[in-house]
Amino acid sequence: MRLDKYLKISRIIKRRTIAKEASDSGRITINNKPAKASTEVKEGDIIEIQFGDKKFIAEITTVKEHVSKDDAKEMYRIIEG
Repeated sequence: MRLDKYLKISRIIKRRTIAKEASDSGRITINNKPAKASTEVKEGDIIEIQFGDKKFIAEITTVKEHVSKDDAKEMYRIIEG
């Protein structure tokens, strides 16, 4: 699944266009490598997002096309942030 779509479905970032802008501006890395919006994500990847002076780090636990709002939190495990 594409990074921008994953971020929207998991509700880490609410809108896909915002997720695309964040990744294209270099604020998102996957496994310590810069990630574009089109980067494919998979279970076990470590995603790091820079929100201003705050850092959000999480491990991807599940990749699903459709989830309910309540189940979205189970798609990742927060490491920091």
